[in-house]
Amino acid sequence: MSKPPIHDVELSEDPIRLGQFMKLAGLAEHGAHAKALLEAEEVQVNGRVETRRGTQLRVGDVVAVGGQRARPVAPS
Repeated sequence: MSKPPIHDVELSEDPIRLGQFMKLAGLAEHGAHAKALLEAEEVQVNGRVETRRGTQLRVGDVVAVGGQRARPVAPS
C-alpha cells in the first residue's frame, strides 16, 4: 500500500508551531480541532506520534494526519 502524496506548504516564517501549521496546511479546521487531533494521538511528525501543539516544525518535516501528509517548505 503506497503512502499518500505530500502537500508542500510554503512558510512565511521558519520555524512554525505544529498547531499553526496544521491549520495552514488544511490538516485541522481550527485551533481546537488541532488540539483534539493531537490529544487523540492522531498526528505524526516525521513518523512519530506527536501530542504537543507548540512543537516547532522546520522546513522538510512531514506531518501526517488521517491519511493526509503535508510538509513546510521555504518560500520560492
